[in-house]
Amino acid sequence: MRYMMFVTLPVGNDYENGAMPSPELVERMTRFNEEMVQAGVMLSGEGLHPTSKGARIQTRNGKRVVTDGPYAESREVIGGFWMIQVNSKEEAIDWAKRVPDEEAIIELRQIFDLEDFPEDVQKAAESPILKEHQLAGNK
Repeated sequence: MRYMMFVTLPVGNDYENGAMPSPELVERMTRFNEEMVQAGVMLSGEGLHPTSKGARIQTRNGKRVVTDGPYAESREVIGGFWMIQVNSKEEAIDWAKRVPDEEAIIELRQIFDLEDFPEDVQKAAESPILKEHQLAGNK
């Protein structure tokens, strides 16, 4: 089963002001990433720029509305993520508990696989293009 591990940071954290992580934190994160790669569980992982460099696109009354960051109403922001492949939710939790960033909240969310859906939904999701690129749960 695949999980996304989101690194969530409180707004007001220096991250939103563009502060870079310390070399010590980067070293600890690198060792953590290496452990996950060596264990065969890390599929991908990246840090994200602050919301001030992003945008939100919402649909309101059938129209797309674009709002540039930062977002005043947010109390937390996603600072990065890992995608991992593990055998159980418990194993995912074990990895999340080892994330070396003491300020972060780690949120785990299981990723849907096509097999998780009823047969009619699986059929509706069939796409040779996505299957070729192993997207949308097509493995």
